[in-house]
Amino acid sequence: MYVVVVVLSLLLAVVVSGLVARVLRLPVPLVQIAIGALFAAFGPITAPLDPSVFFLLFLPPLLFLDGWRIPKDELARDAGTVIELALGLVIFTVIGVGYFVHWLVPPVPLAVAFALAAIVSPTDPVAVSAIARRAPIPRRMVRILQGEALLNDASGLVCMRFAVAAALTGAFSLPAALRTFVYLLVASVAIGVAGTWLVMKLRTLLVVRFGDDSGSEILVSLLLPFGLYLLAEFANASGILAAATAGLTMGVVQSARVSAVTRIRSRVVWDMIQFAANGVMFVLLGEQIPTIMLADTNPIEGVGSLLLDVAAIVAVLAVLRFVWVFASLWLTRLRHGRRDAMPRARLVVAMSLAGVRGAVTLAGIFTLPVLMNDGTPFPARDLAIVLAAGVIVFSLVIASLLLPPMLRGLDFAEPSREDEEDRARVVAAEAAIHAVESAASDGRDATAKARLSIVDFYRERIARASQRIEAGADAGQAVADERELWLSALAAERSAVLALRQRHAIDDRTTQKLVREIDLTEARYAGK
Repeated sequence: MYVVVVVLSLLLAVVVSGLVARVLRLPVPLVQIAIGALFAAFGPITAPLDPSVFFLLFLPPLLFLDGWRIPKDELARDAGTVIELALGLVIFTVIGVGYFVHWLVPPVPLAVAFALAAIVSPTDPVAVSAIARRAPIPRRMVRILQGEALLNDASGLVCMRFAVAAALTGAFSLPAALRTFVYLLVASVAIGVAGTWLVMKLRTLLVVRFGDDSGSEILVSLLLPFGLYLLAEFANASGILAAATAGLTMGVVQSARVSAVTRIRSRVVWDMIQFAANGVMFVLLGEQIPTIMLADTNPIEGVGSLLLDVAAIVAVLAVLRFVWVFASLWLTRLRHGRRDAMPRARLVVAMSLAGVRGAVTLAGIFTLPVLMNDGTPFPARDLAIVLAAGVIVFSLVIASLLLPPMLRGLDFAEPSREDEEDRARVVAAEAAIHAVESAASDGRDATAKARLSIVDFYRERIARASQRIEAGADAGQAVADERELWLSALAAERSAVLALRQRHAIDDRTTQKLVREIDLTEARYAGK
């Protein structure tokens, strides 16, 4: 009963945080952390953070969904930059921050400092998206940050595993670490790709043989990341990387035989899971921070000195990220033949501020062992937890204050996709017309009229798309004007239907059907 009450309380906190954030115009993650802290300080209900349970419940579905929805062609276009950030930057951060923490706080052994640096290296794109909602992030920047986050969680946790092993044994073998890293990479990717491919093939066969069942299809997609995560962990690989790889694979091998109803319902279910899981993660984070900060875990330094240490670590993280992002963007421009084009300073600063740490960092630092192999306490464990929690809060606050103005008006140069979309509409419409005209007809007038009506619909779509293609540069404004008119028309249409229901001119079933049709059409134009 207690567990049920805790879960319901966390979900209620997520709902309240959204309302408070809209009223106060604050980033949602900061509001959720504050509510979690209030729960810990004054609430009768608390939710202790078990790292293994946290990783299993939250990371597989969220990473899977990110990998599933990220545009694969656009990710491939920026694959070099993403890999440089997700792998190279993590190693660069571990080395730089590890030595700095050991120098700044001598009681932290070098191996433990490397473990702390490894766990604060992964970024949290959820926090960045929520913080920057007031100033929309350029699409290409979002894509790069999402791709980085898909991989750097795994690489950061792998580096932490090596550092903890060195702390426990007192030795570090680079060849052994490289062999382990290669095994983790190959095994995790193989499990994610092969597992997803097999499940999708089996599901396609079942759909062809027995038909589509929306509930079962959605449940399979929900269970898949958890199953592959557990399988990878059982094989001593990275469950996080397996779940992310499964999401990327899902976007490629997903069967076209799945019905439109299943796809619509699946998106709604996954959107709700993403919303709830992201919110609960930050509420749980907020619940842990007061206990960590108020505990007498550091007899060597006072609170003021700890805050200075945290601020110094955050500053070093930002500087290292700035240097790496600048070098990465510069090399990317060189690869594309732009030898005289230096990265814009504001772009590099924005990418550096976007390196916000989140709940994954806190859960990861809690996985530090309590005891050494000889039974003695793990050195500086509590201090490392305090520093990691401070880095999370500091990075969130700094990004909340500086990232929105830094992003305002910032954009990557990207080619327009309107012509590409219109040409695809023409090809699709021509294929539909061919299918309708090729259909067998029994010669009845009703059939001929129906066929003519459908063909006219598609011919009108071809004409409109062709006009936009020919309009060229003026097409963008035409599309925007059309979108605004459509939204106004659909809003009026919905109001008229609801007014008819209030006058009892139509029943509930008719109202629901008409409103759903209007909503689907509005979603199409609102999402442009």
